[in-house]
Amino acid sequence: MGIKDIVPWTRNRRDISLRREEPSLFRGMERMFENFLAESGLEPSLLKERWDAFSPRIDISEDKKEVVVTAEVPGMDENDFDISVNNDSLTIHGEKKAEKEEKKENYYRMERSYGAFHRTVALPCEVDVDRVEARYRKGVLKITLPKLPEDKQQRRRIEVH
Repeated sequence: MGIKDIVPWTRNRRDISLRREEPSLFRGMERMFENFLAESGLEPSLLKERWDAFSPRIDISEDKKEVVVTAEVPGMDENDFDISVNNDSLTIHGEKKAEKEEKKENYYRMERSYGAFHRTVALPCEVDVDRVEARYRKGVLKITLPKLPEDKQQRRRIEVH
């Protein structure tokens, strides 16, 4: 994505001179930010990787009987999660603790990363909170939320006056 995607272009003659200056301003700010990251030892791709690590990908599927939520959370243990549900939302909280050790002939390197995530997902229907199940296998958390029968769902028609 370039600056042209962000800055709106118009046919107004007064705006043309202003638009010519903005790209150089944004390029200068971009370079300043990249230099700051480089001097601090962080690369933009590494920063994005670390940010994404604490925001798990979530998929939601639904059929007639249940709603299934899956989250990709590799490197965690089933005890690292705190999951709660009410009739209209599911909340997943987790804390990740990882250590990476590398030993070679002339050096030793140990990296530790810690972080927590918190995701709340709006559910498409009411679920039976007493029958919700969660399983964690091979880095994927799968939460199965059985739907309430239609006769037990709390629906009310609201009249407009």
